[in-house]
Amino acid sequence: MSLYAIGDLHLSLGADKPMDVFGPRWKNHVDRLREGFSALTEDDVCVLCGDTSWAMDMDGALEDFRFIDALPGRKIVIKGNHDYWWTSMAKMNAFLEKNGLSTISILRNDAYPYGENAAICGAKGWFYEPGRGTEHDKKLIDRELQRLEASLQAAGQRERYVFLHYPPKYGGYVCQPILDLFRKYEVKACCSGHLHADSLRLAFNGWVENTRFLCVSGDAVDFRPCKIL
Repeated sequence: MSLYAIGDLHLSLGADKPMDVFGPRWKNHVDRLREGFSALTEDDVCVLCGDTSWAMDMDGALEDFRFIDALPGRKIVIKGNHDYWWTSMAKMNAFLEKNGLSTISILRNDAYPYGENAAICGAKGWFYEPGRGTEHDKKLIDRELQRLEASLQAAGQRERYVFLHYPPKYGGYVCQPILDLFRKYEVKACCSGHLHADSLRLAFNGWVENTRFLCVSGDAVDFRPCKIL
C-alpha cells in the first residue's frame, strides 16, 4: 500500500469546458490522468488536493466522480477554491452512497488513518498576509486554521501528513500560522496544489525544519500522482 497525492484535476466530463484552452500542458489531460493512475494498485491511497471538478453542484459532478471512482485505489478529496459542488458532509456522503462511488471519501475537519502509524490530514487553506489581506481574508484563514487543527488533532498519536489546496509557502509568501501548526503537530509532509502555468516557477518543493513540502498540481506533476509514502 502506497500513499499518493495530486491536485487540480479540473474535470468537466459532464459539461463542455476543455482545459487545453489553458495551454499545451493541459492537452488530453483526462487521458493522461487515466494513464498516470494506472501505476496505482487497488490497495493504494491517493489524496486529491482540491479543484477536482468544475461542476456547480453534486449532480453536475457525477460523471467526474464516476471517472475518479473507476481509477485504481482509494481516493480522498479535499476542497479547492473552484469546487463549487462542495456542500455539507451529509449531502456529499449521501451522494457518494447513492451513486455507488465506493472508492471516494471526503476529508473535512477530520483525519483518515493510513497504515499502522500515519494519518491523512488536511483543509483547503487560504492566502493571507497581515497588513495586505482584507478583514474577509483574515476571517477565512482563521476558519481554515481551525479546520486544519481539528484535522491534526483527529490524527491522535499517528504521524501526520497534511494535504492542502492553497500552498502555505511559495515564492516570497509564507503563511506562518500554518507553519506554526506544522511545528506544533510535527507534520511530516505537506502537499498542495492551486499553482499553474507560470505560477509553478514560484512553487516551493523542499524542507522547512522537519516538514517536507511538495507542489502536486496536476500540470506540475504531468498528471501522474506523486508518491508520498
